[in-house]
Amino acid sequence: MIRLGVPSKGRLMEQTFDWFADRGVRLSRSGSDREYAGQVEGAEGVSLVLLSAGEIPRELRAGRIELGVTGTDLIREKLAGWKSDIVEAVPMGFGHADLILAVPECWCDCENLDDLTSIARDFRAVHGFRLRIATKYHRLVRAWLAAHEVADYQLVDSQGATEGTVANQTAEAIADITSSGATLRANNLKILSEEPILRSQATLFANRAAMDPNMKRFLNQLGL
Repeated sequence: MIRLGVPSKGRLMEQTFDWFADRGVRLSRSGSDREYAGQVEGAEGVSLVLLSAGEIPRELRAGRIELGVTGTDLIREKLAGWKSDIVEAVPMGFGHADLILAVPECWCDCENLDDLTSIARDFRAVHGFRLRIATKYHRLVRAWLAAHEVADYQLVDSQGATEGTVANQTAEAIADITSSGATLRANNLKILSEEPILRSQATLFANRAAMDPNMKRFLNQLGL
């Protein structure tokens, strides 16, 4: 049995259902929106597991599901060395979002990472502590900043509305996922001019150890 993990609610679930339907496989939720069971029609030996998008990377690596739909950002953030256990089957063409670094709009002299590096150095000298960047994506942000030789900062964990941390004075900058940038602008934040830390989209991933003939047959049925 191939257990397919799909986001359990919202637009991402609906688009995932549509993507599979376009390939002849109908996914549906059993019962009410509060139930997390599902049904699969049009494919033998496949069962549907409804999970939060954030749970799917962990369940894939553990082998409790064999296939899963989640964002590339979540796989790369939550799973160190993910390629040893996970196969990227196919990007699905929806759920696009960028992981970006943003600073207050009023920082007129901060447009890129070189500017931020100078500001961070001066900030530490004046305030006695490193400039704070609020984020949920510690692994990705730390690696990206290290690659760009930015050192005078500290990451602050944010599990709520990251865009509000600057206004609440718990951080000076943020690193977060955005699709349109509207929420950033509403909170008087601007994106630095560099390429995003990561361009993410919904992707179908497979557990590498589960790539047996049945899995390959199902992927072939999907046109992969």
